[in-house]
Amino acid sequence: MAQLSLSKIEKVYPNGFKAVHGVDLEVRDGEFMVFVGPSGCAKSTLLRMIAGLESISGGELRIGDRVVNDLPAKQRGIAMVFQNYALYPHMTVYGNLAFGLKLAGMDKAEVDQRVRHAAKLLEMEHLLDRHPKQLSGGQAQRVAVGRAIVKQPEVFLFDEPLSNLDAKLRANMRMRLTELHRTLRDGGQPATVIYVTHDQTEAMTMGERICVLKDGVIQQVDTPTALYSRPANAFVASFIGSPEMNIHDARLQANGDGLDIVLGDLALPLPADKAQRLRDGHQAVRLGLRPEHISAGARTQADSFEVPGLLRSLEHMGNEVFVHAEIGGQAVTARVPADELHGLDRKARGDFHAFHLQLGHCHLFDAVSGVNLLC
Repeated sequence: MAQLSLSKIEKVYPNGFKAVHGVDLEVRDGEFMVFVGPSGCAKSTLLRMIAGLESISGGELRIGDRVVNDLPAKQRGIAMVFQNYALYPHMTVYGNLAFGLKLAGMDKAEVDQRVRHAAKLLEMEHLLDRHPKQLSGGQAQRVAVGRAIVKQPEVFLFDEPLSNLDAKLRANMRMRLTELHRTLRDGGQPATVIYVTHDQTEAMTMGERICVLKDGVIQQVDTPTALYSRPANAFVASFIGSPEMNIHDARLQANGDGLDIVLGDLALPLPADKAQRLRDGHQAVRLGLRPEHISAGARTQADSFEVPGLLRSLEHMGNEVFVHAEIGGQAVTARVPADELHGLDRKARGDFHAFHLQLGHCHLFDAVSGVNLLC
């Protein structure tokens, strides 16, 4: 079994700075878990604590049924892939893959079998006789992953391994790594993965579950779909999604038996099903709406309300356009299909246009805590 259990894990440095604040997390056996967050959120620190490269100041870390707080890295049953490939330049690809196994005194035939098996999984059998200087960035990264595979660890740890690659190679390697994980798991080889990235696109496309971190504190752990559609707070809502969610200060006010959302000089009726879920006393809120829930054309849904806006700029992305506008005195971004601009592409900066807000998809966050009031 290769499940991980983190219970009240803390990291405090000698100068008193507390980087990790009582993290509780369960990573399931065979799961692909992604740690994501902005720079400085302690995601790499947490990964290094799991790996045994950073000491644990408090709490308990279990891998399987073993408490590993005080175990050295080599006894934890993990293999780690770093951002820097760190290949031995004087060795061939075969030599790089085999080096750690030979150092451990493994039988030559077993070393050869493992190396060739990893090379086949990563489609690099034709590269075994090459030296690192003869490899592309993507090929070098595959060798780094291969060094982890040959160890047959209980847990794979990846620390931003694709950040040195260009956009096309990153997309290709994302697919390769997720397919590799499924292949290993389906083949019965332990394949629990923890993958660290600051790139929310990587997180959303690779993770079976995602752990969102901020300032050493877990904000939410859930599937990509749940994080996107039901963010626990305003931070998760703004971090997950590109373009990010439009979030602005607003307030609620009574309107007969219902509630209005007041955004700048606009008062919009809150759908009844959402109004019923709000507790009394929440007046100051933050209104959140995904860019795809702001349309530039005619009303298409019952919960859609027309509002006046001023055009600021257009970003043409091919099959869609990011429309930057001002609505209710607030800057917003709408994601609009390229064939549904309804004349926007013929207008100039500052021109008026009627937009529709799909309030049935809106989120309301507490103005102080940031907690999603509708979850």
